[in-house]
Amino acid sequence: MILIIGGMGFIGLNTAQRLVEVGEQVVITQHSAHRVPDLLNDKIGTQVFTARMDVANPYEVFDVVRRHKIDSIINLMAPPARSLSTQSDYQLYTMALQNVLQAAHTFGLRRVSLGSSVGVYGGLPAGPFREDVGLPIPSPTQVSAFKKGMEMHAHFYAAQLKLDVIALRIASIYGPLYYSMHNPIGRLCHAAVKKTEPDFSDRPDGKIFEDDQADWTYVKDVARGIQMLHAAPTLKHRVYNIGSGRATSNKDIFDAVRKAVPGATCSALKPGTSPTAPMNPATDLSRIDGEIGYKPEFTLESGIAAYIEWLRTHPQ
Repeated sequence: MILIIGGMGFIGLNTAQRLVEVGEQVVITQHSAHRVPDLLNDKIGTQVFTARMDVANPYEVFDVVRRHKIDSIINLMAPPARSLSTQSDYQLYTMALQNVLQAAHTFGLRRVSLGSSVGVYGGLPAGPFREDVGLPIPSPTQVSAFKKGMEMHAHFYAAQLKLDVIALRIASIYGPLYYSMHNPIGRLCHAAVKKTEPDFSDRPDGKIFEDDQADWTYVKDVARGIQMLHAAPTLKHRVYNIGSGRATSNKDIFDAVRKAVPGATCSALKPGTSPTAPMNPATDLSRIDGEIGYKPEFTLESGIAAYIEWLRTHPQ
């Protein structure tokens, strides 16, 4: 039985779907969110179970692990986009990490896979980014700060207690069940399906740079990578990139959207790149490919086409 913390989130639900597809049983924790997709409804009570749990409460974490006879944990909890305060964020995520690792030690769990982020590479001037590159100490975003801190503390804790803990540096993601609408792919795809202009009014002058790049990865590829790493009997390293292995620009995204939806428009694109944008911010996939044979199955065009088709039948 695999416990997915943050299992009601975008990555969590897609990961749960992937695990169910390969025959695993999962427990999805919920604190406030509850949105089990239709695809999993008929699996509730047989392969999929839900549990109320405050990950910052050690008694609740231990109770869920004990009651459901958890074998391993995939922790995909992420810092909230809109938090109450920096203090509350730090308190939540340091306590939560400690609770997860201590539960793994107490119950002798097989593995803990921690959802990290390519945000840890923020500040490096150019990719492709390898897992063994030195990370900059300054952290330009909340995600980069929390994830770097999580990796450092978790690996030290694991070494002291002889735990099997890996960090998954997950690329920028798009696809079914995405709901925050922060990323440009989500906005462009939603707007194309609705035959409207994408809204970037929250960005400087309402525009985005057409040459800004990221390693955009279809969520089904990410979920498959998480499942493959978590299931591997043995692993040689403690950190793995999961991404597409390519740098994709905003212009590339729009071109793929327009191919899937001829006539789609986007007047928000402007020439150039952001002043701090890294060059070629692709993830290097040599490690994950060499050890477990992971390769992305979706191209940018096929991923966006699949996402748009999903949106047509699952309006959000």
